[in-house]
Amino acid sequence: MSDATTHSDQHAKLGDESFMSADDLRAYMTEVELAKASRQLDSMDRAEKARQEMAKKLAEPIDVTPEKIAEVTRNLVSKIKAAAQRGETELMVMRFPNTLCTDKGRAINNSVEGWPDTLTGRPRQAYEFWRDHLKPANYKLRAMIIDWPHGMPGDVGFYLSWA
Repeated sequence: MSDATTHSDQHAKLGDESFMSADDLRAYMTEVELAKASRQLDSMDRAEKARQEMAKKLAEPIDVTPEKIAEVTRNLVSKIKAAAQRGETELMVMRFPNTLCTDKGRAINNSVEGWPDTLTGRPRQAYEFWRDHLKPANYKLRAMIIDWPHGMPGDVGFYLSWA
């Protein structure tokens, strides 16, 4: 039996639809990788859109009423108690895009005195809430850059501590 006959026989046995040629398999793998990349890009696009919407929402101050202060206080006390029960002494109370700082978080990143003056929107209100209601009760507030997309400052986190 010659090599040509053997190859032809094998191809005949394997030529049904349940078997892919190596070329077909490589093309299939390429399609799968392209689909994965497309889903990742779609996911990144959705995440960026959500981030932009969140930044827009957080840029708008809320009406600070006695009822709103009471609601925020209740929610915060609940979270602080839960963290304390877990033995924690610090809690991230807010996360926001660095675009809500007039300097995109530079003063926070460099621990520049006066960094609160760079805050806008709801982050500014959160700082003022701490200053007016929590600082007198000896709670501390720390702000820091918490992610670094593409090596650049990203989101800011506010951490409340009581130890």
